[in-house]
Amino acid sequence: MDIKAKIEEIVNKIKNDGNFAAEFKADPVKAVEKVVGVDLPDDQINKLIDGIKAKISVDDVKDKVGGILGKIGL
Repeated sequence: MDIKAKIEEIVNKIKNDGNFAAEFKADPVKAVEKVVGVDLPDDQINKLIDGIKAKISVDDVKDKVGGILGKIGL
């Protein structure tokens, strides 16, 4: 399994599917396993969830910085 690709897939699903975003927020393990289609060991699923949360945080910062820079004409 390509972990980076799965993280990207799940992050995109969270950003574009409000129902899935709510499901991920309520029970990230169940939501991720649903997308991955495999029941992973806890240590692996938790690493994947940590990667997803980190990616979402980085993307949010990029969006905010981009918006600020756009407002000041940079």
